Amino acid sequence: MEWRRIVGAIGLAVALIAAAAHQAASDNGVIRIIVPYTPGSGPDILARLMADQIGVAHGRSMVVENRPGAGTVVGTELVQRADPDGNTLLLAGSSFVINPPLKRGSYDVAKDFAPVCYLASTPMVLVVQGSSPYKTLADLIAAARAKPGMAFASGGPGSSLHIAIEVLRRAADINITYVPFGGNAPAITSLLGGHVDAVWADYPTVVAQLQAGTLRGLVTTSHARVPTLPEVPTFAETGVSKYEADIFYGIVAPVKTPETTLAQLGKMFTNALQAPATKPKLAQAGLFPVGTCGAEFGAYMQKLGDDYTRIIGEANITVN
Repeated sequence: MEWRRIVGAIGLAVALIAAAAHQAASDNGVIRIIVPYTPGSGPDILARLMADQIGVAHGRSMVVENRPGAGTVVGTELVQRADPDGNTLLLAGSSFVINPPLKRGSYDVAKDFAPVCYLASTPMVLVVQGSSPYKTLADLIAAARAKPGMAFASGGPGSSLHIAIEVLRRAADINITYVPFGGNAPAITSLLGGHVDAVWADYPTVVAQLQAGTLRGLVTTSHARVPTLPEVPTFAETGVSKYEADIFYGIVAPVKTPETTLAQLGKMFTNALQAPATKPKLAQAGLFPVGTCGAEFGAYMQKLGDDYTRIIGEANITVN
């Protein structure tokens, strides 16, 4: 029996060594942040700011990989299939919770992913040309009623920006033509060229033109007025709709990632958001830090997903 005890002890030692080696690899290995958006976009900028700051503060190597495509589904499903070891993360945006009710992709937000942290939000702004006759949302609605078929555009059919247009169309009872673009930048180019009448855009895309007066903001879907856009009312203030929704950006991990790992990641990202060097860089990019982590972030995504599911169903929004 002695030999069995020896073999058992050796086996246990080997298992312990393997577990320790795996933990060391998880603690010291490279963390990939998969960004399902194009380079230079708001979420890409955010991911790179976080990666740089965490590298400096915690000595962890982080790399950002852009995997856009299929309305963010390509990058999202890559992380869905990844090992739940905390080394592959997803920079999730509003499309993350919009895709499932649109039947786009094969993932479930709650069943396939674990929430890490809600990093930052950014407003959605309805903009027109700075030289246009539309000074207020009421002006634009009146014009749309007088001239049915006016062109309203956004980047990404089935996106939060597209949904905001549908909310406005239904709430104001106007007959408009929706023009989808592959991204916000080409939609704004079309607006400036006079090819569409209005664009619902994410704030980072239009912040420079708003400051320069090239574009005029008419309304946002934020809970309160955006500090950097004090003259632009919220939807609720206009009386047109009580709809509220900012674009969110956060970090999620594959489901079954250990709770201790999720907590460690949450702490790293929270520290990165609070670092003195981070805030001005976020502001420059039109991003507003949040820092809500864990279950609270998960509950936020659940509620947002429920809201979008209802709106998508009521407006009969579909994507090809």
